[in-house]
Parts: sequence; C-alpha cells; structure tokens
Amino acid sequence: MTEPASYELAQVNIARLKAPLDSPQLKDFVEALDPVNAVADAADGFVWRLQSDAGNATDVPVFGDDWLIVNMSVWRDTNALTAFMYQGQHRELLARRREWFERLQEAMAALWWVPAGHRPTVTEAEERLLHLREHGATPYAFTLRTPFPPQGAEPVTDAGRVAAADVECPV
Repeated sequence: MTEPASYELAQVNIARLKAPLDSPQLKDFVEALDPVNAVADAADGFVWRLQSDAGNATDVPVFGDDWLIVNMSVWRDTNALTAFMYQGQHRELLARRREWFERLQEAMAALWWVPAGHRPTVTEAEERLLHLREHGATPYAFTLRTPFPPQGAEPVTDAGRVAAADVECPV
C-alpha cells in the first residue's frame, strides 16, 4: 500500500481575452470549455479545479481585470498535469490560443506545491504569479520548465536573496 501524498501540485494560468466571451471570435473556445473540463476532471492525477456556479472559472475575477480569465487546478504531480495538457482536445486548444488571447510578455502561469487537501484561492494564485514575475522560478512559484520538488517554500524577499557574488565556489 502506498502512502498518501503529503503535497499536491497547484497550477494557475491566466489569459487576456481578445474579445468578449460571448463574441463570435471566442465561440470555439467557449464551446470547448465543458468538454475539456470533463476530460480534466476524469484525468489520472487530477484532484480539483476552480469553478463557479457556471461550471468553469471564466466569471471568476482575477487581478481586478475584466479582460483576464483564470484557470486554476490541483494535480497529483507535474507528470499528471503535463500528460493532460499536451494530449487530446486540450492540446488542440493550446495550439489555437493566439486566436483568442493576447500574447503577453509577463508570466501568465505558475505552479506551486500545496499540502494535500489544500484548495488554493485566487488571491493565493495572484501572489504566486506576482512572485514568479518578480523573482523568476523559485520553490515558491515555478513553471513546468523550471520545476522544484515538493516542499513548503516561502516567498523570496529582498532580505533573503543571496547575490551570486556572495556565494563561494567550492572549486
């Protein structure tokens, strides 16, 4: 018998809409939400996703910006999240994201480990995204390209930062 995981992987991604959700331009995206969410809900390693009474999170405010939409979920680990993201209908939607969402330079997605059973809030997700934007990938907020192992990480603060010049090289 395997022990229950003590940490689960939270993910948030936000996107700035190019048009209103009820516009013809976003019709394909909106029509795909329920089917893709159903696949996510049934995926191996899926734990939880943010949703309003509408069944998705498109009406959940994020950063006080009506043109931003949020997607937030919790997964067993990075492998489970990656397996879902890059297959089937979700992969097809990813390929079309530039049709529906603006391309932004700042980080729009972040990952972090949460204690098993914890359900992150939008405020928590906003904090993680802002931290990633300011400090880059750290155990507190990271990306799939720069993952960290499960642990209880604290945010990086200016007082806690160590300059590269201050670190002695053992060689």
